[in-house]
Amino acid sequence: MTDAEYVNIWMRPERPARGPKPAYSRAQITEAAVRIADAEGLEAATMRRIAAEIGAGAMSLYRYVPSRDNLVELMADRLMGEIDVTGMPSGDWRADLTRYAEGLRAMWLRHPWIATVQRSLPSFGPNQLLLVERLMGVLDAFVSIDENLGLMAMLNGYIEGTVREEISSAREFRRSGLSEAEWMARSYPYIDRLVKSGEYPIFTKIVMEARQPHLSRDEQFRCGLRRVLDCIAAALPPAAESPPAPDAARLA
Repeated sequence: MTDAEYVNIWMRPERPARGPKPAYSRAQITEAAVRIADAEGLEAATMRRIAAEIGAGAMSLYRYVPSRDNLVELMADRLMGEIDVTGMPSGDWRADLTRYAEGLRAMWLRHPWIATVQRSLPSFGPNQLLLVERLMGVLDAFVSIDENLGLMAMLNGYIEGTVREEISSAREFRRSGLSEAEWMARSYPYIDRLVKSGEYPIFTKIVMEARQPHLSRDEQFRCGLRRVLDCIAAALPPAAESPPAPDAARLA
């Protein structure tokens, strides 16, 4: 599709101004596409497959969703709507950003096909716009808009990079037919030889001393997230310091 042919899906009316009431909706089509992608992967969510799912003719769906790009935009925005940002900003920026980070990771893990969507340009659907308003509102009172954008990019980069690796690892383990523990047991003789060789002192420290590789995925994610939030804290003025928890305030 060329630039001249592309029209943002959010600029297209949901239904024509005249004529009979549409038999289907974008929401129905999007929900069916997400169900298929969850079960079989993004490539399986074709117009023909979606049409069979909802009992429509494949060509008729193009009246609602004109292109594959538009379909992926709708699907991605539908997933953004799963991230609960109710009540943000709450006044406790660490709590808000932690909640968002855990919600985004959980959404990706529920829908791992989103990791295959290679779209770097935002389409600004309604759910994405709500996220922008609520999430960036968390730090808006403390930093400039440019600083806010940079800090959110750092946070999102950590979340996305971590969860992509998590999804990729899970896919590799499934392909191998081994659990993570089984893979480690199979790798032990080679790792033991490397350690005993004395040629790789840093690698040996990782094997013998590091705690992080032995943490659960949840613990690893939270450990890294705390460090990212500490970096964000360093960029904020003292006034942004999160308020104490209610119990701590009573004890003070």
